[in-house]
Amino acid sequence: MKPASRLLAASLVSLSVAGCRVGPKYVKPVTPAPPAFKESSPTAYTGAADGAWKPANPSDAALKGKWWEIFQEPELNTLEDQLDINNQNIKQYFQNFLAARAQVREARSSFFPTLAVAPDYTRTHTPGTLSNLNSTATTATTTRSGSTATSISLPFDVSWEPDLWGKIQNEVREYQYATQVSAADLENERLSEQASLAEFYFELRGQDALQQVYDATIAADRESLKLTQALVDTGIDSPEAVAQAEVTLANAVEAGTGVATNRAIYEHAIATLIGKPASDFSLPVRNLTTPLPPIPVGLPSQLLERRPDIAAAERTMAEANAIIGIEQAAYYPTLSLTGSGGLSSSTIGSLFSAPSFLWSVGSTASETIFDAGLRRATVAQYTANFNADVAAYRQTTLTAFQQVEDYIATLRINSQQIVQQQVAVDAAQRYLNIATDRYKTGLDPYLNVITAQTTLLSDQQTQVTLRTAQMTAAVQLIQALGGGWDTTKLPAANQVNTPAAADQVSTTR
Repeated sequence: MKPASRLLAASLVSLSVAGCRVGPKYVKPVTPAPPAFKESSPTAYTGAADGAWKPANPSDAALKGKWWEIFQEPELNTLEDQLDINNQNIKQYFQNFLAARAQVREARSSFFPTLAVAPDYTRTHTPGTLSNLNSTATTATTTRSGSTATSISLPFDVSWEPDLWGKIQNEVREYQYATQVSAADLENERLSEQASLAEFYFELRGQDALQQVYDATIAADRESLKLTQALVDTGIDSPEAVAQAEVTLANAVEAGTGVATNRAIYEHAIATLIGKPASDFSLPVRNLTTPLPPIPVGLPSQLLERRPDIAAAERTMAEANAIIGIEQAAYYPTLSLTGSGGLSSSTIGSLFSAPSFLWSVGSTASETIFDAGLRRATVAQYTANFNADVAAYRQTTLTAFQQVEDYIATLRINSQQIVQQQVAVDAAQRYLNIATDRYKTGLDPYLNVITAQTTLLSDQQTQVTLRTAQMTAAVQLIQALGGGWDTTKLPAANQVNTPAAADQVSTTR
């Protein structure tokens, strides 16, 4: 290729890659954030009972890394590590991310010419005419003359459409942003699965605690039945008291048996989350003794950078903005360059000689003159889509603020309820002790004991329910805060196709 030709080709490539890019410039919408979370302010804890939960200080702290380690539960830590490796939903979202990366490469391929080759080999024989030779009265010889031709060709066709108005650039950006959306969706799914696992774990431990309550109640009811039988035998009480004690015991046994159903369901759910068949997984029984840790909630402005769903909504806006540029490029003319060349000969030996070379070049420019408003309507459609994405982004941020406030308030009020419920349980236990002592001496009927037993059991059930709800609300608050993730862990748009980006996304914490 001559120097001038090489310079022209290089200029066209440069023009294609860095040409004029039409379309609106993307500007991230401003979303006002309150200076602090209302439910975590010191005034919200004025008069709170001793032992009530409070957020961690300083107020601008943030969760880091493996957020579930804040509970200091080794068993939960082990399960969470298995989930990140074996959870099938996480694997599915990771493959979606890889598919999105492939679309970026597909779009980038349009920057370059397309080269096609179609080798051809043809051998043709043409028959000749019949003729008689050495003809006599008794004999004749007939021959047929003809010709055989060979054609060998090696043609190449080249076509290229320079990206004069940035349509391909916008397409690449669209898919880069879509890949970032996919990466944020992956992290959001990972956080959701992690939170579900922690919630199921504490729900299961809550069932273990409830089972312990029923076991203690059943043991106490058996002792009460023995007591009534002894009093009947001594003539202090009547058989009616024995029947009442038997009913109370039977009800407690039945209710205690039913606890196993929910425990089994939570255990099966945990197995599925960590990628194991429910039939091959079990957790030993252990009471719910995990203390509620102080959780750093940070500032509302930090929430915009810490939640993967907010990051996905923001990158969706950028993607929609790039699509507008793609559609606006349709207003401008397109230029197509085509060329063909190759070798053609009747023999292999002469195929690569200079006379066998053939070529042609051409160009075509096109511009739509009339489309009945199609381009304008298409741009208006995608502009409206962008505005809808802006509204969705702002709604996502508002929902995030709401969720954090909800769970802070839930934990604050719940912790006060637990303190108050402990007072009720202690009082119910004293009530049962007094009722039992008075029954033993014949001062009160056994019905008073039954009432006290029912009251204590109900208060203990409520206590376990509040403790379980407290732990699950703590998990939900951490999830609302984005776990230990932030936008610095999101691959940059121009780096989404690098191996480092795939490694980063697959191991993000």
